Amino acid sequence: MKKNKLYLLGKVFIWLMLAVMYLPIVILVIFSFSGSSGIGAWGNFDFTFDLYAGLFTNEQIMSAVANTFIIAGVSCLFATFIGTISAVGIYYLHRPFKNAMSAVNRITVINADIVTAVAFMVFFIVCLNYLDGYVALIIAHTMICTPYVILSVMPRLGQINPNLYEAGRDLGAGAFRTLFTIILPQLIPGIISGAVMAFTLSLDDFVITLFNKGSGLETISTLIYSSTKHGIDPTFRALSTIIFVGILAVLIGINIYSASRRKKAKLAGGNV
Repeated sequence: MKKNKLYLLGKVFIWLMLAVMYLPIVILVIFSFSGSSGIGAWGNFDFTFDLYAGLFTNEQIMSAVANTFIIAGVSCLFATFIGTISAVGIYYLHRPFKNAMSAVNRITVINADIVTAVAFMVFFIVCLNYLDGYVALIIAHTMICTPYVILSVMPRLGQINPNLYEAGRDLGAGAFRTLFTIILPQLIPGIISGAVMAFTLSLDDFVITLFNKGSGLETISTLIYSSTKHGIDPTFRALSTIIFVGILAVLIGINIYSASRRKKAKLAGGNV
C-alpha cells in the first residue's frame, strides 16, 4: 500500500514538473496564432497567421535569424570536429592524464556564463586587438560547445569493443585509417547528439554573444533583449514557435534513427 502511494506521488510530481516546463511553451505556441498584442488576452483571441506573415517580411528579424544560424552552424561544425577528435584522444590516454583532461573539459560546462563571457571579451581585446563580430562569436561559441560534444561522444566510446583499434592495426591499417574507418562510424549516434546539442547551445546563447558581438551585429537573443526596452514585438512568438518545432522535429528524428539502429543491431546479433 505504501509502495503504491509512493508510486502515485512520484507520478504526480513528474507530471507537475512537465506541466511547469512545457505549459509556458504551449501558451506561446497558441498565442503565435493570435493577432492580440498581449499574451493572456484570451477574450481577444482571434486565430490568424498574421504574425507568421509579418515575420518573413521583417528585415531586422530576418537578419538576426540569418546571423544566429550562420554562427550556430559554423560553430557546430568546428565544435563537432574538434570535440570528436578530442574525445577519442582523451579516451585512449593513460588514466591519470585521462582524468585530468576530463576534469579540464568540465570547467567550461560548470563555469558561469558571465565569467566565460568576460574572459573571452578580455582575450579578444588584449590578444586579438579588439576582435569582435562573426569571427569572435564563432571562436567563442566553438569553445563553449566543444566540451558538450566530448561529453556526448565519450560514453559511446566506452561501448565500443576496446580490441577493435588493435585489430585494425594488426590487419595492416594505419592509425588514421583505423580511426576513420572503424572507430568513427561507430560513434555516429554520439556525434549527432553532440552536434545537435552544440547547435542548440550556440543558438540559445545570450551572455557570451552580448559581450563579444560588437556593434552592428544582432542575433535573435540580443535583438529580443534590445527590444524589451520598448516592448517585445509579437512577431517573436511566431519565430520562437518555429524554432521550437524545428528542434523538436530534429530530436524526434534522432530518436527514431537511434531506435532503428538499435533494432537492426539486435536483429543482426540474433542472426549470428
